[in-house]
Amino acid sequence: MSNLLSIRGFSYRHPEANSPSLRDVNIEIEAGEFVLLTGPSGSGKSTLIRAACGLAPAFDGGTAAGELHVGGLSARDFGPGEIARCCGTVLQDPERQVVMTTVRSELALPLESRGLSATAVARTVEETALLLGLGELLDRNVSQLSGGELQRVSLGAALGPRPPLLLLDEPVSQLDPVAADDLGWLLRRLNEELGVAVLVAEQRLERLLPAADRVIALIEGRVACDASPVEFLEWAASTAPALQTPIGEMFHAAGLPAPPPTLKAARAELSRRGLLNGGTKPNQSAEPVGASSKSGSRWRRSKAEPAAIEFKSIWDERSNGRTILEGVSLRVEPGEAIAVMGRNGAGKSTLLAHGAGLRKPTRGSISSLGRVALLLQDPSYYLVRDRVGDLGPAEMLEAAGLANLADRHPRDLSGGERQRLALALVAESPDGQLPAALLLDEPTTGLDPARRKALADRLDQFRDGGCAIIVATHDAEFAAEVCSRVVLLGEGRVLADAPVREVLAGGWHFATETARVLDGLGGALLPHEGAALLRVDSNREVRQ
Repeated sequence: MSNLLSIRGFSYRHPEANSPSLRDVNIEIEAGEFVLLTGPSGSGKSTLIRAACGLAPAFDGGTAAGELHVGGLSARDFGPGEIARCCGTVLQDPERQVVMTTVRSELALPLESRGLSATAVARTVEETALLLGLGELLDRNVSQLSGGELQRVSLGAALGPRPPLLLLDEPVSQLDPVAADDLGWLLRRLNEELGVAVLVAEQRLERLLPAADRVIALIEGRVACDASPVEFLEWAASTAPALQTPIGEMFHAAGLPAPPPTLKAARAELSRRGLLNGGTKPNQSAEPVGASSKSGSRWRRSKAEPAAIEFKSIWDERSNGRTILEGVSLRVEPGEAIAVMGRNGAGKSTLLAHGAGLRKPTRGSISSLGRVALLLQDPSYYLVRDRVGDLGPAEMLEAAGLANLADRHPRDLSGGERQRLALALVAESPDGQLPAALLLDEPTTGLDPARRKALADRLDQFRDGGCAIIVATHDAEFAAEVCSRVVLLGEGRVLADAPVREVLAGGWHFATETARVLDGLGGALLPHEGAALLRVDSNREVRQ
């Protein structure tokens, strides 16, 4: 069989589900192709990845129909172990994929299981560590790694045996901006230089779109679009606006044709139209055209009054000599929302764990006005029943938009659906009282743009009720939508604490896609703000 992945008339239904997650899917991926898989939350992306690597239905249960072949092996006749020799897989939850105690042993495991010599294993582990920047982590215990670091380790274990096909589910979701860009270039290099075929399920396409040959969009378990990146952007603008990239959304709102798939080409197109030459220069406008202001707490209080939550010179010093947090001080008022950003391993998740009382600082103190709720990176920690409907009242499921999934097992939900369910569980107490502070660790993982907007609206409701919000995130668009301040962490220290527009409008890695393509023009952070500026310049061009 010439195709590395051949899916023909494939359908899959989760155990006890009322309807199929995949419906009559037909996909062919040839050697050397780079394919992006996208679609709304719950559209079947993760299910398709699990089916392609042999886990569904062999491990997940449920029923399948149709044909699925990987490297010529039929998923009907061969299990995940045999299929793993044809493809490497990185799933959405790296914590569940890592099984060894150290990074070195995790990278070595798939090589040893294939019978490679000790010399070949040692060489390949070193090469993989160099390729992914894991050298300093090789002898670290995996329990000490951040979510983003675990994701890179999982990718290294998948890449080590040099499979002809690589399957990835939301690989950039927990990576900092630099690591996400690096991953995009790495996958492109593997694809172009080594001929590895790549299938990536991803909500945020902008970082990987330049490398793709094709984009496949799933809607309600069916293939709705299978086209080149340019054709996909045109299709999304006219047919599925919720799947547009931020730049695509900005172009569409400004009345421009669908943008090219790369930032360079998009900037060139705007320059060709004269729309990057006559606008307001960066940082000259306190508020961009059409901006919505979140300039701070809606609950104005003096500094003499207690904060909703306050960290006073927090230190986290470990017995192995590592220091995770170094004197971090942070004050958040009732009704205020802040974003904590920084590189993987900067201390973001650790800071939230201290805020929720899961860790005790070695020095310093933390105070709050009441209950502090924490939503961890992996929502599965909260989903401890076998049925979604047993986790909370029907009203809670209805508010989370999950009432129709009450009879499903939580493991059968998409990543975005698990995230929404976990948030509903942690945010509201049985008496309906909001927490004094709500801490969220990478809450947009697995969420499509529409669900990210719904989450932003929900957090606004919490803010209106006086709840303080702290979001640890790599999602600059979400930070710009929800927060008034950005706290930038580096090596466990606060490097910057400033208004969101000051941090995210003028940079490159810590910047929204709108700010990147407009080079900070007018301080625009979000697509509607950038579109307003482009419309102003377009009108000026017409008048001239």
